[in-house]
Amino acid sequence: MTFVFVSGDLALDFAGTLKWRRSAPEELLGTPADAGRWAVEAGVLTAPPAVSTPDLTALLVLREQVYGLTTAALAGRALPARDLRALNTAAAAVPPRVTLTAGGIRRVGDATAIGAAVAVAAAELLGGPEIAAVRECALEECTRLFVDRSRAGNRAWCGMEECGNRVKAAAYRARRGAVRAGAAGNDAAGDDAAGDDAAGDGAGGGGAAANGAAANGAAANGAAANGAAANGAGGGGAARGGEGGDSSVRGDVG
Repeated sequence: MTFVFVSGDLALDFAGTLKWRRSAPEELLGTPADAGRWAVEAGVLTAPPAVSTPDLTALLVLREQVYGLTTAALAGRALPARDLRALNTAAAAVPPRVTLTAGGIRRVGDATAIGAAVAVAAAELLGGPEIAAVRECALEECTRLFVDRSRAGNRAWCGMEECGNRVKAAAYRARRGAVRAGAAGNDAAGDDAAGDDAAGDGAGGGGAAANGAAANGAAANGAAANGAAANGAGGGGAARGGEGGDSSVRGDVG
């Protein structure tokens, strides 16, 4: 099990050991050994203490009290009195004992000391000015809380590696989908336009052919008319020739 410490506060990091509370809860403190390992990785203790099952149960109850108190403060609600009393009781327990050695600082304590350290951190956060900077992760499925210490006060995600990258990847996929959909629409419009052009070309060709046929018909009619005129002229000449022959006969008679 991997723990992350992105909340900027010991109590909020502890509350974050239950992930995805509203959708698919994932428990990071599934065994007593997990609780001891978390205490070491969080810097509460130098070495993992012996943690019993009842100890783990008490720590998980404290975790939910911390989460409930913090979300109530964020919503502007009154802090639940029962959870407030439990937090103060836990904070009054013996905290980790700090000893300076030749090898550095050692923090020693038992499971109760883990709870005391968390409870003190929660009390200082809830009663201090930084409660106004506590945010919930902007990823809808995530319920992790964190202290926003960014200069602009606009930190959105508990952590970039997990939630921030999920949001950015989803936005990228949405943009790619929109581009593909637009390209497909443009292709379909182009196909429709090409069909309209082809239909126009066919209609134009038919019109040209009809005009050509009409022109040819007119030419044929003209040729026929010219032939008839020629034939008429020839007939007139023959008639005049006949009339000449008749004159000769009449001359002979006379």
